[in-house]
Amino acid sequence: MTKIQIELPDATAQAAQAAGLLTPQALERLLSNALRRQQAADYLLTVADEVATTGSTPMSIEEIHAEITAAREERQRAGRH
Repeated sequence: MTKIQIELPDATAQAAQAAGLLTPQALERLLSNALRRQQAADYLLTVADEVATTGSTPMSIEEIHAEITAAREERQRAGRH
């Protein structure tokens, strides 16, 4: 287990304490969520770079909507929601 000490502005520390965010459990949850979001963003950027190298044309908003609609209809036909 690692112990971490941080410095925060008084107002931020008081608000975080009042919201229950300074407990070890809450801080672990906040950091874990932030790490997951960072990893997802990194992955998305990697995929975007790979897609850019293919030279493919981006889908229009209409094409995206049509794909979403088709996927939803397929799920409904399969009995999934």
